[in-house]
Amino acid sequence: MVSAIRLRARTLAERHTIADSKRAFHQAFPHVIAPLYRRVADELLVELHLLSHQTGFEANNLFAIGLNTVFERFTQGYRPAEHPAALLSALCRSNGFDAEKLKSVAQHCLQDAKGQSDDSIQGWLNDQTLSDGAHYSRLMAVGLLAVLETASSETDSGALRQRAVDLSSELGLPADRVEKDLTVFSSNCERMEQAVELMQETLAAERRKKERRVAEATQGTAS
Repeated sequence: MVSAIRLRARTLAERHTIADSKRAFHQAFPHVIAPLYRRVADELLVELHLLSHQTGFEANNLFAIGLNTVFERFTQGYRPAEHPAALLSALCRSNGFDAEKLKSVAQHCLQDAKGQSDDSIQGWLNDQTLSDGAHYSRLMAVGLLAVLETASSETDSGALRQRAVDLSSELGLPADRVEKDLTVFSSNCERMEQAVELMQETLAAERRKKERRVAEATQGTAS
């Protein structure tokens, strides 16, 4: 599997504020974000801004996987389809992160995780152990869960979350925070899936109404 990496965000100016990050983001992504996805974008923007100012933070493999997992799951159904890549790039670049590099690392790690034995996965995870004093991010917990989901034949999401919690202490991650973060993540994923389904049903209903109106107008004109 891909060996452990340490991708550091670029050093930002000491006076680089959240307002600066937001300004840079909107310049890089000058598009209207639908309400369903606006909160996701805002929260990731703030989260990446705060992480960029943490001297003990290192954007390691688990972070890369977690960031891309969160982004992909919470931008399901985003339209137009070509916008999500630009959105992630803008969120990262406005806070000193390299979206392409992080995405490439995440994809390679998850691809390599497929079909790996428990021993192989455990060995790889051991290489991701946080060093003393390193700053924890909830995205690392999500990354850990995503690796286990990819590598394991287990289909019980609750069991996989518990396994991630059980492994967290060995990897230098705070088990209590990992458990809380993964519980919230799971709950938010379910709500997002329901919201996307409702949005798609609403759009489909509106499209059918429009088609009926057009058909009725055409029929009226013909008669």
